Amino acid sequence: MPERAAFKCLSLIEARDFALRCCLGAGSSQDVAQALAEATVSAQGHGLASVGFEHLPDYLRGFACGRIAGRAQPRITQVAPAMIRCDARQGIAQLGFEQAFGALRDNARLLGISLLALHNGFTCGELGYYTRRLAADGLVALAFCNGPPLLTVPGQCQPMYSTNPLAFAAPCGDGRLLLIDQAGSATAFVNLLKAAEAGEPIPEGWALDAQGSATLNAREAMHGALLAFGGSRGANIALLVEVLAGGVTGANWSLDAPDFRCGDQSPGTGLLVIAIAPYLLDELFESRLAQQMQRLAALGVHPPGQAKQQAWARAQKEGIRLPKSLYQKLASRFLC
Repeated sequence: MPERAAFKCLSLIEARDFALRCCLGAGSSQDVAQALAEATVSAQGHGLASVGFEHLPDYLRGFACGRIAGRAQPRITQVAPAMIRCDARQGIAQLGFEQAFGALRDNARLLGISLLALHNGFTCGELGYYTRRLAADGLVALAFCNGPPLLTVPGQCQPMYSTNPLAFAAPCGDGRLLLIDQAGSATAFVNLLKAAEAGEPIPEGWALDAQGSATLNAREAMHGALLAFGGSRGANIALLVEVLAGGVTGANWSLDAPDFRCGDQSPGTGLLVIAIAPYLLDELFESRLAQQMQRLAALGVHPPGQAKQQAWARAQKEGIRLPKSLYQKLASRFLC
C-alpha cells in the first residue's frame, strides 16, 4: 500500500489530457500541446519514463523561457518527390513530424522510399517514437538526431557531439515490431543526470571530468563529457549521425547548439527520418522477418523492442503510473 500510494495512476486518455493541459498552461498552442502530449505518453507507456513525463518539464520550462517557440507552426516543403524539408521554426520536432507524417508515409508507399529532414528544432525526445509510428504502418524506418554537445572522442576531452542516437523499426507481422533505439554514447545522458541527482557512482567508461580524466563521480562528469561506446568505433557512429542529422538537414552542428536546459536560445538541432516500403521489393518481407526473429530467439538472441511492446500492451490495459511527487509538481506549476 505505501509503495502504491507513492504513485498516481492514470489511463492513457487521462495521461494525454494531463500532459496536454500542462503544455497549454506553460503557454503552448493547442497543436504543439497535442503533438507533445502524444509523444510523451507514448514514451511513458513503452516503459521509457526518462524521455516521457520525466522529460516533460524540460519542454515546459523551454516554453516559459523562450528556448522553445511554443506557438510556432512548422514550415513544410516538398523539395523533391521523395524528400520533405521541415523548418521547425524553433518549435518542437514532434509537431513537424506529425504534420509531415502523412506525406512521408504516402511518398514511401508510392516511390518506395521517402525522407524527412527537419531543422531549427528543440531536442527530439524519444527517437524511437518516430520510427515506431512508421513501422506500425508497414514501413521500415530509420531516424537520426543531434543536439547540444555532450560526447567527446578518444584523445579529446571537449564535448564534440550530442549523444547522437539512431533508431530503427521494422514490422514483423501481427502488429509486432523490431525496435532499436540507442545513443552513440556509452550511456544516455539521462542516466548520468539521475546518478548525479542521487549522488551515486557511475561505471567506468561512461564519462570524463572537466579535466579530461576518467571519473566514477556523476557530478564531476556533469561538468565533463560522455564517452562514446566502443571507443573510436562509437565515435565514428556519432559522427555519421552528426552528418545526417546536423549536416543533411541544415540544422546546427552539435558544437554550435545552445544548451537545451538553460538560456533563451533554441538548440536549433536536426532530425532525419527515412521510410522504406519493403513490400515493394519483397511482398513476403514481414513474414520472413518474423521467421528470422523467431529463429534468432531460439538461438538465444533477445529481440530488441520486445520489452517496450509488452510495456505498451500493459499500459493500454492498466494505464501508467507517475511518481506522485512529479505529478503534483507538474499540476501545481503548469495546469491552467
